Amino acid sequence: METAPKQGRDVPPKKDRLQAKKKKPRRYWEEEATLTAAGASPGPPRNKKRNRELRPQRPKNTNIAKKSRISRKPQLPRKHRERRNTEPQRSVSGAQDPFPGPAPVPVEVARKFRRIDKSKKLPHSKSKTRNRLEVAEAEEEEISIKAARSELLLAEEPGFLEGEDGEDTAKIRQADIVEAVDIASAAKHFDLNLRQFGPYRLNYSPTGRHLAFGGRRGHVATLDWVTKRLMCEINVMEAVRDIRFLHSEALLAVAQNRWLHIYDNQGIELHCIRRCDRVTRLEFLPFHFLLATASETGFLTYLDVSVGKIVAALNARAGRLDVMTKNPYNAVIHLGHSNGTVSLWSPAMKEPLAKILCHRGGVRAVAVDSAGTYMATSGLDHQLKIFDLRGMFQPLSARTLPQGAGHLAFSQRGLLAAGIGDVVNIWAGQGKASPPSLEQPYLTHRLSGHVHGLHFCPFEDVLGVGHNGGITSMLVPGAAEPNFDGLESNPYRSQKQRQEWEVKALLEKVPAELICLDPRALAEVDVISLEQEKKERIERLGYDPEAKAPFQPKPKRKGRSSTASLVKRKRKVMDEEHRDKVRQSLELQPQKQEKKAKPLRARPSALDRFVC
Repeated sequence: METAPKQGRDVPPKKDRLQAKKKKPRRYWEEEATLTAAGASPGPPRNKKRNRELRPQRPKNTNIAKKSRISRKPQLPRKHRERRNTEPQRSVSGAQDPFPGPAPVPVEVARKFRRIDKSKKLPHSKSKTRNRLEVAEAEEEEISIKAARSELLLAEEPGFLEGEDGEDTAKIRQADIVEAVDIASAAKHFDLNLRQFGPYRLNYSPTGRHLAFGGRRGHVATLDWVTKRLMCEINVMEAVRDIRFLHSEALLAVAQNRWLHIYDNQGIELHCIRRCDRVTRLEFLPFHFLLATASETGFLTYLDVSVGKIVAALNARAGRLDVMTKNPYNAVIHLGHSNGTVSLWSPAMKEPLAKILCHRGGVRAVAVDSAGTYMATSGLDHQLKIFDLRGMFQPLSARTLPQGAGHLAFSQRGLLAAGIGDVVNIWAGQGKASPPSLEQPYLTHRLSGHVHGLHFCPFEDVLGVGHNGGITSMLVPGAAEPNFDGLESNPYRSQKQRQEWEVKALLEKVPAELICLDPRALAEVDVISLEQEKKERIERLGYDPEAKAPFQPKPKRKGRSSTASLVKRKRKVMDEEHRDKVRQSLELQPQKQEKKAKPLRARPSALDRFVC
């Protein structure tokens, strides 16, 4: 008869068997030395057949430590892993990074992208307002640093035309420039001979890829001027005075002899706006989706193209309006008048924001640079002047031309082009932030007819000129910004990208009421108005409600500190304070009346009712 084995001899106890089962088995990639240091035991034996199928055979010498197949670093025990590694971080190869952390950003570069002025502090600001301002400043600081770092990715640099020692660049012809540049740049210079329907006005799309031009005798056409592919060509059988692309190349506004018409990129008429009649000049504000029109009747009209409504119709009271331009920085419209003044307009005001006396005669042309800093004007007195728009609108430089400039245009890099009869002169400055120097012209080009339109192509060193003989595309080295923002104005975008950008632009549309001279004032607090409102409130109530800290009731226990009870106790204290103030004011009223009282006459007069 077999007997059961005794406890402690052949069969291990139950507690030891459970511990043996809970022990983690050793994997084949773990080192034997690591397990020994951690105090791990090999554990119970497993099925040999299963182990042979899943893992390779081990060498007979088990004392040699094996290399890890996943990581080359030795696996340390848990106690050593929890300790903080004070050594400098190394790469996979084991080399130490000589420049740890993010790259430092120069203060001057970051300041260029910063928009918040930290020197201006809000006096007596509340804690909630102060916290919001601090968060906004921190976000602005982070964004400026990221923008400064990403500037390193802008590999393209602007370049100018430089002559040899003592050579005047104004004597260099367009044919010489075409021979010196590469084939792709030489293809950007071309002439369109369209003498039958001229003179022409032209306009480039915001991306700089498409060109629209309209002749005085009704010829309207749009094309991809880079590939020379014609998009549409129509004849409206009516005089065309101006032409403008809207927010994209898919819509086109044409100022015809009688009314304003909107066409698509296939030449199909979409709208005929009869409230805008006798239009002479057009300007489009892309961030506000506003089309500004100047008419013969002296009205400046703002049309919201996103909803199709007239936002404002302002009477300039200066006669015919045929000189107009926009300020790209603050979206203010500049109008030139026959009395030599330039007026600045916003749809939120019925009167001009400012008036500048520029010339002794009538103003013929006005242009504003892309940064909104300088304004160029030309008049009947043959004067060409540069004004500073940041201060008191004072002229910086002036030049007398043998023949007055009829058309002006600024490039993205600050070059100034002037159409003087059948000659185009271009002046350049020291850089993008400096005004153009009017002493010596940078380039000069003679055309086959009188100039009727000038427009620099965005992101291309090209100047489009409309004249009696057609369209001329000039090469102007250093005129455009070499790097473009692919999320804002991408010349190579597809139709799907354009549609997505259009939806985003509509969601971010700026209201027309926010157009003002200084757009930075929209983000600031009007301290003067706050102080004035505070004084008026004190005079109306008879006391300062903010002089004393508001009453905060102490919390009570046993459910007596509910929200309703706290509000009730606050209201009770406020009512008591108000009663005290009213009681004091009533006590002071008899004293004031006694001071104002006058001795009564023996006999009242009928004129006493006029005495205050």
